[in-house]
Amino acid sequence: METNSAPRKVKIGIIGGSGLDNPDILDNRREKHVDTPYGKPSDALILGDVAGVECVLLARHGRGHTVMPTNINFRANVHALKAEGCTHLVVTTACGSLREDIHPGDMVILDQFIDRTTKRAATFYDGNPGSPVGVCHLPMDTPFCPHIRKILINVCKELEIRHHESGTMVTIEGPRFSSRAESKMFRMWGGDVINMTTVPEVALAKEAGMCYAAVAMATDYDCWKEDPGHHVSVDAVLKVFKGNADKGIRIFKAAIPQIAQRDWTAVLEENRVTVSSSILLPPSEGKL
Repeated sequence: METNSAPRKVKIGIIGGSGLDNPDILDNRREKHVDTPYGKPSDALILGDVAGVECVLLARHGRGHTVMPTNINFRANVHALKAEGCTHLVVTTACGSLREDIHPGDMVILDQFIDRTTKRAATFYDGNPGSPVGVCHLPMDTPFCPHIRKILINVCKELEIRHHESGTMVTIEGPRFSSRAESKMFRMWGGDVINMTTVPEVALAKEAGMCYAAVAMATDYDCWKEDPGHHVSVDAVLKVFKGNADKGIRIFKAAIPQIAQRDWTAVLEENRVTVSSSILLPPSEGKL
């Protein structure tokens, strides 16, 4: 996806995951229905502000949670927010815990992921008509913006919300939960939490030149524990949702003004250069 090298005012895109797609987080709200070259996003964009900072909220699964993980149009979601002028994406995601010390109700500020998805379009550079030209071999050693992560961690400390300063997210295809053998394997691989949506969203945001960070909200212990009473179920997840959503809203309302106060010119330019230098073009197109 092409990006503009000129400095721009910070605008924050918020992708609300399960339990945090309520537009009440925004003041001066208005809806905007959009289309993209990749189809329609999951729902209408909700434009508004948090403490005077321009924001755009999008419900990842649609309001009412009507879109299952495999069917989320991740490319349309990211493209729509980018086209609306968003420079940053801060997102929430419900997740299961793969670690004893990550309790249901804990927040995890993600720094890595393991991709176990199988059916999703994972790049804007797909060779189709209307898509950007070339093949994008984007580095993914640091998938989450370290600068936003630092702000989120400090906010969690200030609000005295139990959190973990790093974590590796395992993203599975879904919509089923893991088998116990899979859950134990993911623990052996170094996974800390597990969900169905971080990938390809994080990679697409990076491909779009945006600064992206995620707050993972633990709801359960997946199914690696021997005690069936701790195994993940829809009922168990729903019991933790509201408390997690309230924490997520508090974190974002405190963090967004701090994000907006920072000068991001150099970071956004570095993102643009990274994407540009990662694109291999056909010989007839030349080099960016």
